[in-house]
Amino acid sequence: MILLAIESSCDETAAAVVRDGRHVLSSVIASQVKEHVIYGGVVPEIASRRHIEAVSGVVSQALMQAGLSSPQLDGIAVTYAPGLIGALLVGVNFAKGLSYATNLPLVPVHHLRAHTAANYIAYPELRPPFLCLIASGGHSHIAEVRDYTDFRVIGRTRDDAAGECLDKAARAMGLPYPGGLNLDKASAGGDPFSYRLPHPSVQGSEYDFSFSGLKTAVVNIIHNAKQKNEEINVKNLGASYIRAVTDCLAANTEKAARASGHKKIALAGGVSANSVLRRTMAEICEINGWELFMPPLPLCGDNAAMVGAQGYYELLAGNIAPLSQNARATADI
Repeated sequence: MILLAIESSCDETAAAVVRDGRHVLSSVIASQVKEHVIYGGVVPEIASRRHIEAVSGVVSQALMQAGLSSPQLDGIAVTYAPGLIGALLVGVNFAKGLSYATNLPLVPVHHLRAHTAANYIAYPELRPPFLCLIASGGHSHIAEVRDYTDFRVIGRTRDDAAGECLDKAARAMGLPYPGGLNLDKASAGGDPFSYRLPHPSVQGSEYDFSFSGLKTAVVNIIHNAKQKNEEINVKNLGASYIRAVTDCLAANTEKAARASGHKKIALAGGVSANSVLRRTMAEICEINGWELFMPPLPLCGDNAAMVGAQGYYELLAGNIAPLSQNARATADI
């Protein structure tokens, strides 16, 4: 079964052709990073306009690279939620038009399910059930993947997402967008114990996250230093901050795995590219004798290949959308 997949939830316009949920025949990404860097983050209106300009060409290129045309496809998968609503609408409406023109089924895919499915591409042997830490700029979830289309959220952030906190802290330290990536690079070799930062927890919800206080703490450190005309050691502060964020993510995931009995642990989402988180989770899984699945770096960020991977299982489950399908800025996984 071959699916064309479209992703436009944030600032990447992407299309891919995926066979049987595991084999990527083509993957094309038009990134807007260089345009948004001057603003220090994604500007939703600009992102939407660039998606409109890019989506047709990106889809055509994906089909051309795969050497296929629409009669050889079995369906069209598209990210419908969650994300920037204007950006999502571009992909959803383009996919709906293709579905109508080709009479191919339209398959709606949840963005977080798609991030999880990136692991199916990297690890053909991976099958549910397993536990997945999904961390990105807008989301921080610990989800039990009971089946390909059956997810149960065990823990989630109560305020800010881990990726957002990394981005905001990076900007406060004077690092360019994308903040999380540049913070990871800038803090390499820094002392992760040089600055004392809180490790917040949520009372009564041991698997949930809370990052807003941690973000406030690092901003206060920077502001206080500026008021005293003291220099901030970005390498050390960045390393300390990343350690605090990843400790929270890893500790809750470990607790959830112990409580649920899962011995297969997966990472997903843009924050799963963070070198400290990958190293920390590898150490935890080695100590506990668990299997760890981490997408290769190109599959951590937004891409359409992961949408096609999850779309295959959604289609097998009969999840076909009508042409009235709408985009949604928020949606439960």
